[in-house]
Amino acid sequence: MQIIPELEALSPTLTEWRRDIHAHPELAFEEHRTARIVAEKLESFGIEVTTGIAGTGVVGTLSRGRANRAIGLRADLDALPIHEANDFAYASTSSGKMHACGHDGHTIMLLGAAKHLAESDSFEGTVHFIFQPAEENEGGGRAMIEDGLFDRFPVESVFGMHNTPGMPVGTFAIRPGPMMAAFDIFRVKVTGRGGHAAMPHLTVDPIIVGASIVQAYQTIVSRNINPLEPAVLSITQFHAGDAYNVIPNEVEISGCTRSFTPKVQARLEDKMRTLAQQIAASYGAEVEFTYEQRYPPTINSELEAQVAADVAATIVGETRVNRSPQPAMGSEDFAYMLQEKPGSYIWIGNGDGEGSCMVHNPGYDFNDNILSLGATYWVRLTEHLLPRVSQAISAGS
Repeated sequence: MQIIPELEALSPTLTEWRRDIHAHPELAFEEHRTARIVAEKLESFGIEVTTGIAGTGVVGTLSRGRANRAIGLRADLDALPIHEANDFAYASTSSGKMHACGHDGHTIMLLGAAKHLAESDSFEGTVHFIFQPAEENEGGGRAMIEDGLFDRFPVESVFGMHNTPGMPVGTFAIRPGPMMAAFDIFRVKVTGRGGHAAMPHLTVDPIIVGASIVQAYQTIVSRNINPLEPAVLSITQFHAGDAYNVIPNEVEISGCTRSFTPKVQARLEDKMRTLAQQIAASYGAEVEFTYEQRYPPTINSELEAQVAADVAATIVGETRVNRSPQPAMGSEDFAYMLQEKPGSYIWIGNGDGEGSCMVHNPGYDFNDNILSLGATYWVRLTEHLLPRVSQAISAGS
């Protein structure tokens, strides 16, 4: 691997920074300590800093030379509402909060790149280092855009990166087109007629209605969606009743769907609504159905995906860059930024050894061994996209 020597030497410091943030996780739009640390470090590097974008978002701006070009590099700040199961020294000190997705590592990789670029003269143009709040479920990417992110910090392209457990250290994966799925949520409220559990014939049991809806929903993907178009429908909550001997009046069911195209999103929503209404009516119950499109699919633009893959290959070698990975059914609100600007989202291997576990797991931890590698990727991508034009012209003359 061709890791930048200065970043390799900085690895112990990056690890210290990362573990400090890991020990102090903050949830969506609450990343005040993390944002303050990011802003302070960027300022110490001599980078212009803007804070308070979408509440806790931070943007660092670094310009070199006279080239009128700009790119955006994005990392995410927030943690998850998970009780950490790890017992190492830097485990979460906030009960019920944990960096279980590696955003602590993403933040530090980008900070490492910012430090190196601020100390070098290896590019010409402007880099906006975008530190985004609230990636987990709350749409911080959209909030930053609505707060004028790309109006205040114009870019011609924008790039993101995420660690992936199960991929070996020293590997990358990226593809043009769909990289990650759309994320939508739904809620079904069934209202029946509650009563004594010993006299069910005098009730309209909403649990029976809800169970019928849940079972019917399992047929939507298998019988209503083209098998060649990926889709997932998951029931994740079923709430009903408070006593052993009472049939409740209401049931609430909720969950999420994943897909890659607006056509499939629309088909899922329509079929779910129709089934809920028809099943409830057949039992004499009433139903309220709500469906909310949360995150759009993460779609890499073709040119930017190729550039990202080419840059990664210069660092780890062509054979260690997967240019056609299977798209993931997970979702990512970097998708909002890709709706506004050309760009790409790349996966970096977090390790595939024994004991490694997937993100959103209470035993997960970011692999500090890839901090300097990720920072190197950001630096080389910047140098590729923003070459020293003026110096090249001068040398040519």
